[in-house]
Amino acid sequence: MEEMITIRCVNDGKKYKVAEGSSLLEIGSQIMPDKMKEFVVGKVNNRVEGLTVRVYNNSDIEFSGISSPFGMRTYTRTLLFILSKAVSNLYKGVSISVEAPISNGYYICLRHSHGRIIDAADVRKEMDKLIAQDLLFVQERKPADEVIDMYERAGMVSKVKLLRSTGRLYTTYYTLDGYPDNYYGALCPSTGYVKLFGLENYYEGLLLRLPDPVVPGKLKPAIKQEKMFEVFKIHHRLHELGGVRTIGDLNEVCAQGYTNDIINVSEAFQERQICHMAEDIVAKRTIKMVLVAGPSSSGKTTFSKRLSVQLMTCGYRPVPISLDDYFVPRSQTPLDEKGDYDYETIDALNLPLLAEHLQQLFDGKDVELPRYDFVTGESVPSGNHLKLSSHDIVVIEGIHALNPKLTEVIDDLYKYKIYVSALTTIQLDNHNYISPGDNRLMRRIVRDAQFRGSSAKDTIRRWPSVRAGERKWIIPFQEDVDVMFNSALVYELAGLKSQVMPLLEMVPEYEPEYGEAFRLLKLLRYINPINIGGTPQPSLLREFLGGSVFHY
Repeated sequence: MEEMITIRCVNDGKKYKVAEGSSLLEIGSQIMPDKMKEFVVGKVNNRVEGLTVRVYNNSDIEFSGISSPFGMRTYTRTLLFILSKAVSNLYKGVSISVEAPISNGYYICLRHSHGRIIDAADVRKEMDKLIAQDLLFVQERKPADEVIDMYERAGMVSKVKLLRSTGRLYTTYYTLDGYPDNYYGALCPSTGYVKLFGLENYYEGLLLRLPDPVVPGKLKPAIKQEKMFEVFKIHHRLHELGGVRTIGDLNEVCAQGYTNDIINVSEAFQERQICHMAEDIVAKRTIKMVLVAGPSSSGKTTFSKRLSVQLMTCGYRPVPISLDDYFVPRSQTPLDEKGDYDYETIDALNLPLLAEHLQQLFDGKDVELPRYDFVTGESVPSGNHLKLSSHDIVVIEGIHALNPKLTEVIDDLYKYKIYVSALTTIQLDNHNYISPGDNRLMRRIVRDAQFRGSSAKDTIRRWPSVRAGERKWIIPFQEDVDVMFNSALVYELAGLKSQVMPLLEMVPEYEPEYGEAFRLLKLLRYINPINIGGTPQPSLLREFLGGSVFHY
């Protein structure tokens, strides 16, 4: 007699009896047959799982399409697998490297092409053929040494290094029509699940475009990100020269005793960039204001302090002005959709007062700066008077620093605009990029726990709202800058690991945030930890780890 189990479906809140050992696909087809065509992945007890996973115990189950972050990640992994297989079919010896999230898609570098012209239209045609065949992704689990031998025969050097450096006895991989690969997360059951994508030639490689999760049936709009793309290229070239492109490379080099060399080179490269910015600001001669913005946990504060040090070595006095002191009275603060005070909107700032003060300062007048009292919610006189000399430069750092509305009364000739973000350029392996958003989230989890008393669960819960604010208030202005600064350090995930893993492990399974914590833990298990004792005190990473020479 067939054994039955009880599942609770999160999608409709109902309980169902299903056969023990049923796959998520079979369960979904039984309880919501009309909707299964929309779903690409599921969750079992808050863990993301592929639809082919079988359920043997009473469980909570949730199904999702590409409108959710974990659904879009599943769709993207599946698409990249198909792309890699198509390139392998068409061009012997050529492989892909997923190198940058750019222009609402992914930049794909074509390795070992040796100048061969690779037409995106031909690759697209081969991908369409694989999709039309609705081929299954077959999961295999074998001893790691056998899988390493298989990857070596396939020429997948980065996967070989990653597996060798993690010391696993057994490992999992997938095959597509005999082609082996692994994307370290759930895949769609078959190629036929991919309905929409774009592929076009982009510089020396390809641009893979993705569906818009908000607008069904359409691709995300392509956007110009030339400056950001150049930052990615510079750092990838640096990694190539240093022989540390992937986590497997990093694990290997650190195991050989070169951890401090990696740290020192990474830190020196950042300091050199900051020094060049300070010299550029001084060389322009007209600059009276430096504006610094970037998404959460990008290290903007430490960057601003280090830039200020370099400006002082050039004979200039940096004068910080805090935007927090220019909040409107709480009674005038706009409300968000939930009815809470919205301190993220630019309209929460007293822009007329800021404009008046900046204009007076640049006209050589004495200004008394305000101070915002967060207890009373009122702006009060600070007693702090400021008058700029010819060698003073105002430094404004904050979420809205690049928004034209903030400084529209000031001539652009006086402004130097900098976008700061952790643009992670080290890859897990050639086919698996590491999201800059994941990097920043782990930074924030460590910082919030250490300095703000927040749990990883709380930080993960707030993260979607934080990201939504970034997309609204920061990202639209990121290309309209004088320079971009990449605050990511090639060694930092290895440095963060020892602090962030225990925090992630404390997220209970019954919490919705558990799935995200579990996903980050899976990523970190491929990264060998390093001793952060060699990280210098002025490092951007110290803003999150602690032990910084700067006061915050």
